[in-house]
Amino acid sequence: MFGMVPGLESTFKICEALGNPQKSFRTIHVVGTNGKGSCSYYLAGVLQTHGLKTGLYTSPHLISLRERIRVNDVPVSDADLDRLFLQVKAAAEIARVEPTFFEVVTVAAFLYYREQGVQVAVLEAGMGGRLDSTAVARGNIAVVTSIGLEHTEVLGATESAILQEKMGVMPQGTAQGPDGTAPVKTFIVGGLSLELLQEAKDFAAAVEAEILVPEIREDIELPNLGRHYVENASLSLAAAELFLRQASGDFPNAMPYSDGLALDTLKTRSWPGRMQQLFDAKGSLRFILDGTHNSHAARRLAETLDRYYPGQKFPCVFGALKDKDVEKMLRFLVPYVSEWHLVRTPYERFREPSEIAAILERLGQKVATTGPLSKDVLDKVTGSQGAQPTLVTGSLYMIGEVIDLLKDDFEELAFFRSLTKATNEHR
Repeated sequence: MFGMVPGLESTFKICEALGNPQKSFRTIHVVGTNGKGSCSYYLAGVLQTHGLKTGLYTSPHLISLRERIRVNDVPVSDADLDRLFLQVKAAAEIARVEPTFFEVVTVAAFLYYREQGVQVAVLEAGMGGRLDSTAVARGNIAVVTSIGLEHTEVLGATESAILQEKMGVMPQGTAQGPDGTAPVKTFIVGGLSLELLQEAKDFAAAVEAEILVPEIREDIELPNLGRHYVENASLSLAAAELFLRQASGDFPNAMPYSDGLALDTLKTRSWPGRMQQLFDAKGSLRFILDGTHNSHAARRLAETLDRYYPGQKFPCVFGALKDKDVEKMLRFLVPYVSEWHLVRTPYERFREPSEIAAILERLGQKVATTGPLSKDVLDKVTGSQGAQPTLVTGSLYMIGEVIDLLKDDFEELAFFRSLTKATNEHR
């Protein structure tokens, strides 16, 4: 149920039994090792402010499964989600397939977007691209945010192999356009080395697609700190402009692309839990939240702290999963931490704080506290530091727990107040 079965056969069969809801809207795919979520979120916001009814599909969620399926920034309701799951269940029985959890949620999203009259859906791939269930929607624009080593047992042992798996989200035989002709297929790529970029160009040529490498914009303002978010937002602007140009005349309610409107939109788009700053009622910065779930992200976090808080060190609440290269992550963060507070959630995949403490001791670091994550722990850490904000980083699972604990205290987390926390196993 919560595992993975490579291949699209089950998803195609369920969609066929449901009348192929994925064909009722246009699709923009977003793939990559890091940055998929923020790029998708920025892109959906820009399309929405240009008048399009926009679906957004992301994973994992931080608190509630409802976060993954949104229309114009509004998450699907619990009642609708239950109803959609039952429809997918019935279709799976008709098709005689046993879908994975991710396949069920993906098809439920397709159904919801059709019901809601969504005009364009921004779909973040869960893993890879070629065999990811989101690929059945077959859009003609795909954004590639970055490439790094991840899930090598599934995606391949090299960055080259992973790149090809992710770009495979746009295979030969992309769906026909409204006029019966095949639309121009375009990859919008960023964050690639020169060697990988050449491989991306070769792959695009093989599937008869164009490739676009946008410049990193210097005029983008975002609530999320970090050069990498500016890079992701630059990709989202390029994708929005291309889509609106291609869709010109197809959607009477859509405005032509406006760079000024897009930039104004990005000023308010805060992707939660990723270099997110939380300010108290007096305007003082109390927390910095960042889901640094792998070493690539840890390096980005270190670069961001160095740029925005030069010479500063922070008390750090940290927790990580068992399958992560924690020592490599910690090595990036050590120069920016004044004291360590190691925590864990009840999730069984969480690494014990004592194990992380042993790694930090080998790195010459002292650990202030260890134990279960709680509101009391967060209050004590931030309360003991005066004006110094607390850095909360590590697993996205932990970030989700922290957001649930703090959502009533900070306006930046108001989106989550109507959401009920789900179990970790659903992430």
